[in-house]
Amino acid sequence: MTRLCALLALLLAFVLPVQAERLISTLSNDTIEITSSFDGERMTFFGNIAPAAGSEKRYVEGPFHVIVVILGPTQDRVARRMTHNFGVWLNTEQVTFSKFPSYFHVLSSDRLREITDVTTLTSNFILPESHAMVPNQAGWWETMVFGREIIRLMTEEGLFGVQENGVNFLSDTFYSAQLTLPANAPPGPYIAQTYVFKDGEIIARKSEGFAVRKIGFERFLAQSATQYPLLYGLACVVLALFTGWLGGMIFRR
Repeated sequence: MTRLCALLALLLAFVLPVQAERLISTLSNDTIEITSSFDGERMTFFGNIAPAAGSEKRYVEGPFHVIVVILGPTQDRVARRMTHNFGVWLNTEQVTFSKFPSYFHVLSSDRLREITDVTTLTSNFILPESHAMVPNQAGWWETMVFGREIIRLMTEEGLFGVQENGVNFLSDTFYSAQLTLPANAPPGPYIAQTYVFKDGEIIARKSEGFAVRKIGFERFLAQSATQYPLLYGLACVVLALFTGWLGGMIFRR
């Protein structure tokens, strides 16, 4: 048994590739606070490609490419198709996407198709279209059609995007990238997934999290609407009635 285990370990050593590189990275902010005057926030991602821990190498050899994927909180999202029937626009078809990202942005050091192949980009959910290719009970064709439309609409809103050449190498191994979160960035937990490529293969990766959260009165309103929806709705109705009455009294004078 001992000899068999030793033989298996030896075979695995030849079969499995040795990770010769590791990624050391960080980001400028771990928390972004949304207030009434929030109009966006710029984030910076830094990183360095170094020899793996315990490696005898003092430096690594490139050239390298880096892709940073920023993923916002996921949620169930419904895409609907409106058709004109008898003079009225109606929702006739819809597809529900479960755990669909509310924010998705890609930064890369070169064109994505020049860094690696489409299969690698799709299987690692680096392409925006990857999230529309998840199996859905609506069928693959409807999923693709509605998925592309929802990605197009979210791109127009600034919530989806691909910024090729958005990662800059300051040396052979040290890089930086900047991203401006829009004013309508959804609050919640975010993940920045960084991939290091060499010769089209992923040789290192690292995930880092940060949070976008509301503070002050905006946080109070958001929590009230979520935790006490009935009271929140009644308060909005009362406020609307009071505002209408006050406006009538002012203009009457």
